[in-house]
This record gives sequence, structure tokens and C-alpha cells, in this order.
Amino acid sequence: MFRVIRERLKQKKRTIPFPVSDPILPERYRGFPVLNRERCAGHEGCKACVQACPTHALSYDDTGFEVDLGRCLACVDCSTACPNSALSYNREYKQAASCRSALIVRNNQRATKEIRAAKHIRDLFSKSFKLRQVSAGGCNGCELDTNVLTTNVFDLGRFSVEFVASPRHADGLLVTGPVTGNMKEALLKTYAAIPDPKVVIAVGACALSGGIYNGHPDCCDGVDSVLPVDLYVPGCPPHPLTILDALLRFLGRKNG
Repeated sequence: MFRVIRERLKQKKRTIPFPVSDPILPERYRGFPVLNRERCAGHEGCKACVQACPTHALSYDDTGFEVDLGRCLACVDCSTACPNSALSYNREYKQAASCRSALIVRNNQRATKEIRAAKHIRDLFSKSFKLRQVSAGGCNGCELDTNVLTTNVFDLGRFSVEFVASPRHADGLLVTGPVTGNMKEALLKTYAAIPDPKVVIAVGACALSGGIYNGHPDCCDGVDSVLPVDLYVPGCPPHPLTILDALLRFLGRKNG
């Protein structure tokens, strides 16, 4: 016991100050692809980036360049394929949205970054929010980055947000994975067991669009084809800070 206490004193405080101050993101962090128009000028017909995207997240025509964050894997295939090095990744971690259409980035600009939850939802859950997490066929990437929020680095509990074992004790459902055929019924039963009012949060590209499994006959192509989704958190997997930022803004605990 004394050894544990001594080690904790040696480590000092490990919890990051977010959201009081901006997070320090790792050098390798990738937000979403942005287009350098100067480098692309005169080569618009190339479309090597569009053809390289494994999830069809990119489109490029006479009206401009578009990225669907709900499909983007941040895999760098597009930037690697571009012969003019016109594509790069920004450092934006605030990627979540309360509607699917708000995840469309047009000409490097998003229509809105605002997350809106119904007033009665914020009034009910802003001080205590309990979630039941369901992996609906995920690869465990999004699940790991969700689970790490409970460690002392992020300390999700300090915001009165917790994961619970039973859906009957939950206020909402956090879903990862593309919702495979084998998991569809389990997901629906879990949703039905959560008392009203309740919210559904889709985390990761698979949960938003099916990801690389989009169009597969044994995949439902995302949560919103099965359940009404209140919050979309893109990424493959999303950074823990992207998930945390989404939850706090959804509950009205953080602005921006």
C-alpha cells in the first residue's frame, strides 16, 4: 500500500487540464484533409485523391472540394496519391456534430461546428450522464479510445460522465462499429432497455457510415440506419479528446 502511495506521489498529477486550456496533440495527429488550391490549380481533372480514397469520403468537381468526415479514415491515402502534394491534414480535433450533414466539409470549411442537444436533455443530464457502450462489430480501435477516457489522464468521471454495465441504469447509448447483422438485434434490445428520455451517440467512421464495410450485405452502414442518433463523433478511431470534447459540448459543459 505504501509503495503504491509513494509511486503516485512520484508521478504527481497526471490529469490533463482540458477543457480549461487547449490540449497538446501529438505530432502525428491528423484531423481531416484540406486542399491547397494553389498547388491544385490547373490539375483539377486529376482526381487522384478521390480515386485513392477507400471509403469514397472525397469528391471534387467544378463547384469545389468536399470531405465527408463521417467516412474519412484519416488514412493519408489521398495525400500520398496526390502528385502535387496539394492535400494535407489539419490539427482540428473538434470534429463531432449533432447532425450527419454537419460532417460535410466543403472547400475546407464546415457549415457549423456547433453541437445542439435539446434543452430538456441538457437540463436532465448536464450534471450526471451515464452511458452504456455497445460494440456493434467494431475492430476495438474506437472501443479502446473510448475506454481510455476513464483513466486518470482524461478522468471522465470529473465531468460526472460514467459508463455503466446495465442499460437500465443508463441515460444513453454509445455505439461503436458498423452494426453487423449479428449485432443488430442486440443493439435494438439494449436501446429498448434504456429508460426514456435517452440519447444515442455514434462513435467512429464505422458507426457513422459503415466505414470500410459500407455496402457490405452483413453491415447496416452505421447506427442511424437502425436508431435515431443524437451525436456523431467521426474518426478511425477518433482521438479521445475528440470524444471528450463532443460529450462536453453536447451536455453544455463546454463552448466552442
